[in-house]
Amino acid sequence: MKALLQLETLGKQLHPPDGSWLFRDISASIAEPAIVSILGKSGQGKSTLLRIIGRLTAADQGSVLLEGREMQQWTPEAWRMKISYVAQTPVMLPGSVEDNLRAASTLHQRPFDRKQASQWMEQIGLAGLDWGKPAEQLSGGEKQRLALVRTLLLQPAVLLLDEVTSSLDAGSKQAAQQLLTDLHASMGTTILWVTHDLEEAKATGSRVWFLAEGRLLEDQECAVFFHAPATEQAQLYLRSQPAAERKDEGELL
Repeated sequence: MKALLQLETLGKQLHPPDGSWLFRDISASIAEPAIVSILGKSGQGKSTLLRIIGRLTAADQGSVLLEGREMQQWTPEAWRMKISYVAQTPVMLPGSVEDNLRAASTLHQRPFDRKQASQWMEQIGLAGLDWGKPAEQLSGGEKQRLALVRTLLLQPAVLLLDEVTSSLDAGSKQAAQQLLTDLHASMGTTILWVTHDLEEAKATGSRVWFLAEGRLLEDQECAVFFHAPATEQAQLYLRSQPAAERKDEGELL
């Protein structure tokens, strides 16, 4: 059976064509639906890796395959219907909340599922939001949650999340995490989730990709990574996190 997603020796240079490498030789494969927490210190290229997979930034080395076909064998439109990216800083499209919710349907000429949109808006804490309100007038947290629902309405096979809960309050963050884990369970959506919140990674993730020193140093089941990371770099990373985030890693202290 073909893997859903494959990364083959991916690399990105800081200043091509002859610059140093942000990361290189990253290879990984996802055969079954999973929630992959992408961890590592700032500056390791986690967001850039997501953008390469989302066909928003070009790699300088290697390739990405979806369902056994290289990226170049897909049209950009078909690729982005299958693999969708949600940025850390949300961008609102011109118009109202409803215009933003309808964006995927309008772009891809598909029927708008108002019932599903309403259900997800309610689940993420936006049930009372006026759909006629200009999207630019929303608060930052409202924009982030609206951007998430807008992308979910594409129903992608792979969802790329770049710290999408980092600006949310505790209640909204929990609601977003629940929505995403429910989506994974009910629809088999694979989620690649860049986060600096170890509690979030432990609560939602099934696998961990750990980036350090310009490489993918660990690709482990979530429980294994947090209980007994294989590399010294990962051990040091976990020890460096705030005490509240590593309360379950007593064996590493």
